[in-house]
Amino acid sequence: MPEFEAAGVRPVAISVDPPEVSRNLANKAGYTFAILSDPDATVIRQYHLLHPAGGPDGHDIARPAEFLVESSKIARWTNFTEDVRVRARAQEMLAAARQLR
Repeated sequence: MPEFEAAGVRPVAISVDPPEVSRNLANKAGYTFAILSDPDATVIRQYHLLHPAGGPDGHDIARPAEFLVESSKIARWTNFTEDVRVRARAQEMLAAARQLR
């Protein structure tokens, strides 16, 4: 987290999970960044990231995606995948953030 802060980045996750589920995940995994709850997938739909029936028991979930968004609300870097196991690594996001500065 200190490296992200030094690069001017504040990590935030958005999930369809209820807050208590996200809180439990964060506690188990040691995450210290905010995880926002979007149970109706309102924001997830706005970014065209909904994976209908992609979760357990056919629940809708968000596709894996990472964004670097400026304070002006403009996305300056994006990474999208179709596979939940394939995500941008922290070093990749840090490098992108440093290039944008």
